[in-house]
Amino acid sequence: MASQVLPARGNIGPTSTSTSTSTASPPLNLPSSMPDSLSQSSPSDALLHLSLQSQSNALRLAQELSQSLAVDNNNKTKNNNVSRSSSPIRSKNQKQKQKQQFYPIDLPPILNQRAKQQQLQQKQKQKQSSSLSSSYHHHYKNADDPLQTSKACTESILTSLTKVATGGSVASTSLRNLERQRRLTDLAANDLSQAITLRKSSNAASDALGAQLYGDAARAVAEYQNVNASQRAEVIAGPHAVRAHGRTVDVLQRTVLERFENAVQNSDLKELSNLTPLLGLLNMAEKGVGLYLKFAQENLSSVMNAGMAQDEEVENVQAMEKAEVESGVRISRAEAKRREGKEVVTACTKLAKIYNAAVTFLRHHLPMVAYSLGNADGDAALVQLIHAEVERRAAEVIRQYIVVKKLTKLSTRSIGVANAIEEKYLSGDGLQYDRQDLFDAAAASGANGTGSAEDKKSMLELMDDCGFKTDLGTFVQVNASLDELALLLQHTESYERFIRHAVDEVNKARKLRKEQMDKERKMKWMQDLENEGKDVTVEEAAKFDKEMKEIDKNKRVQDVLPLQTQLSDIVVETGGYYSGIERTFLLGSLQRALQSVSISDDRSFCPITILPPNRRPNAAGCNALQTSVVEECLYAAQRSTLRAFATGQCNTASAASNFCADILGRFLLEVLVHRADSGTSMLKPGDGLLPGQGGLGQTALAVMSSAQKGLSKATSKGLMVGSTEFEERELMRQRIEEGIAMSCAKLNDLEVAVDYTMRLERKLLQEVSTTFPPGKKETEQLNSCIKSLTGVQESFQSASNEAIDHLASTLMPRVRSIVNESVGQDNVATTGFMGGGTVPGTSVRMNYHLDDEAYEMAQLSEGYISRLCQSLDELVNPLRSHLAPRLSDNLILGVIAGASKRLEGAIKRSQFTPLGALALDSDIRYFVNFVKERFDSPNLSSSVTLYKACNPLARLVQISLLMNVDDLEDVLDLISSSKRKQMWDISLSDAKAFLNLRVDFEGRKVNELLQISD
Repeated sequence: MASQVLPARGNIGPTSTSTSTSTASPPLNLPSSMPDSLSQSSPSDALLHLSLQSQSNALRLAQELSQSLAVDNNNKTKNNNVSRSSSPIRSKNQKQKQKQQFYPIDLPPILNQRAKQQQLQQKQKQKQSSSLSSSYHHHYKNADDPLQTSKACTESILTSLTKVATGGSVASTSLRNLERQRRLTDLAANDLSQAITLRKSSNAASDALGAQLYGDAARAVAEYQNVNASQRAEVIAGPHAVRAHGRTVDVLQRTVLERFENAVQNSDLKELSNLTPLLGLLNMAEKGVGLYLKFAQENLSSVMNAGMAQDEEVENVQAMEKAEVESGVRISRAEAKRREGKEVVTACTKLAKIYNAAVTFLRHHLPMVAYSLGNADGDAALVQLIHAEVERRAAEVIRQYIVVKKLTKLSTRSIGVANAIEEKYLSGDGLQYDRQDLFDAAAASGANGTGSAEDKKSMLELMDDCGFKTDLGTFVQVNASLDELALLLQHTESYERFIRHAVDEVNKARKLRKEQMDKERKMKWMQDLENEGKDVTVEEAAKFDKEMKEIDKNKRVQDVLPLQTQLSDIVVETGGYYSGIERTFLLGSLQRALQSVSISDDRSFCPITILPPNRRPNAAGCNALQTSVVEECLYAAQRSTLRAFATGQCNTASAASNFCADILGRFLLEVLVHRADSGTSMLKPGDGLLPGQGGLGQTALAVMSSAQKGLSKATSKGLMVGSTEFEERELMRQRIEEGIAMSCAKLNDLEVAVDYTMRLERKLLQEVSTTFPPGKKETEQLNSCIKSLTGVQESFQSASNEAIDHLASTLMPRVRSIVNESVGQDNVATTGFMGGGTVPGTSVRMNYHLDDEAYEMAQLSEGYISRLCQSLDELVNPLRSHLAPRLSDNLILGVIAGASKRLEGAIKRSQFTPLGALALDSDIRYFVNFVKERFDSPNLSSSVTLYKACNPLARLVQISLLMNVDDLEDVLDLISSSKRKQMWDISLSDAKAFLNLRVDFEGRKVNELLQISD
């Protein structure tokens, strides 16, 4: 073998012995085994030659085996030809089978004996037989003996299966031997590859260390250590490679560690950045973590100490400047301007510097530490160190702020102020000016002109504020303190979110490292089994899983940071102080808004803002007003709640949302209800601003007297010269109309509060979606707190409905008197001031006992129904134009319901002829059309919707239908068809009573016809 020549690379054919220099490679000392190939100059070529030689030997052995089998088969064929030389056809077939290298299976003995018997019995027939065998010839020619044939076939099949099984067993053994040889060959090749890698890595590490390329040396060492080499691979690599690797690792670790310690002492960040990744490669992560934490603590402390020293210097300068101002030292304007532009050191600025230093350090160093020292939990240790330093310094600053600002005492006093404000307004004592502001302030503004903002501010300062200013300070001071406190909480929450995000990233990195480590352990386990020649069985896998669980159990991973820290505890305490003061500030803001609106001026009222655009000039609510109290109160609630949201803390935001919902749904609701009641009392006909049966009420007369005084003062001052009685009367009418508008504005405030509360809820929910992290339990809790405003909105809606029902009930005595006057039950003459004129008491009465002549006169003359509609217009129109559209529609429904009930009572006292029934139908139709024209909602223009909304009016229509039946037989059809449509509300007893009013219907027949139960 040593004399052979190695073929050229890429030539797969047999080796050539040619001496031609153009095609042959230079002669080599060819190895006899794979270990010897390592000593050659080209190990790869030597291994290739060994592989080609093994392939040629396998091919040669296969050819020799095939030839040996062919010789044995030829000898067997010759023996058969000698015994059967009389058959030329059989000799020809045997030659063809030899040519095809076909080896048949011998027939069993019983078939051979059966063939001999047939040959003796039928010698003549045997000569004519073809190349078929004796067994098949017997089968086709002797079908009369099936038992013998079946037994012969069975034995033949059994013999064939036995031979097949024997051959399969031999083949399986051969395959197993070949598989074992393949595995051994693969193991040998793998060991050889590992040995080459070990030797290359060892040499590369030594060379890089000699050249002081520590990074290349560390990577070569890591590559050497990552090789899961077997013992034979290490033997093949040679002891010199193993020794060289050991020396390189020892020298490299000492050198890198020494340089790393020097970099830590010198705070050389560049050197640390170069050396830190090498610690993980050299299995020195645990030593590196301690040194890196020492560097981190020194570096971070120096940065924070420098910031604190700078803040102390600025604070000293500020204290000196403040002392100069208090002592009366005069300074120039330029100096004052310069001092105003200087940065002021507060607790928020101190916390900002501490948090920014920590965040900046973590952003720069945590990724490198996690990559290089993560296997030793260096990233978790770094986060813990930074947070401990921040927590110590930030907690000290916050505690000092609580002491300096006296938040504990301030919070206690704020609770007392809040309770005093609630007690004052919930009892109604704070609304003592609501009745006065309707005409006194109007008269004052008419006489003196518009009040200035300074006068109003001075009046507000004189009002009782329940100790807000004395206990807490002015509004500006408390608002500034709350802004500063919210900013402090916001800075802390921003840092908390960042540090929690860093902890989440560290936990993710831990999980990835564990998965990678488990994967490497499993690969090593499988490779060890393969090196030992074992297969992966269920028992081995269960054993490996048990070992892995034991390792995980012994190595418990601690949390990076606990859920509750010292910093979070003190922040919760500070948030509690903030929430209590914020609640008191919100109540104080509402108190200030209520006091401001009690001093009525042009700024206290404005056109209602909840109307849709492009409305008709004379539509309902065209002159509607609203007070500033709802807008100011809802703005104060929004400001306080959004300021709490700006802190970023879900607990603080949830507390602020609950306070907002409680104050609006309990405090503001009660105040608005009190104001609505006072406005309703001002609109009471006869006693208030609306005229009653006896003329104008006391409130209207007081307004007229105030207007007269203001007019007299203006005339005496020369402001109005040559005023006439008409002008005086017009001024009085204008004052009364302003009073009505101001009273209606108090009812409109409840309707405005419904809309504003809905807007506030949408605004807060939108703010939550953009400020707080979605999907968390705290965020969902905050959303639930905000959605409690839906209940507040429903409370305002219910209070608004009750207020308008109260107003309708207040108007009801006047409505009943109008109906009585119109139908002729009361013979009273009234004079109207608001455009009413004189209504004589001798007008046409309700009369439906009509003959032909009376019916014609009724059609030509003005009936009672037109006077009724006119009088209702005079009563409702001032309210309709000054109430919100929905409130106006509800009021009209209430007024029409009362008028319809009164009309029904008047109808029961009348007698009807057939022509009178027609007149009733005409009057009811006129009344229904009049009602439809007064509604603003398009839904109420439909008769079906109107009848469902106003049942008394629907009864009038049903009475008209009942009274206009031509025959009593049609009554039952009318009632049944109307009931099927759910449009019948008259009982049978009432139907009998109304039908008995028809003079042409006999009472006996009516009673007999309606003898059925409801």
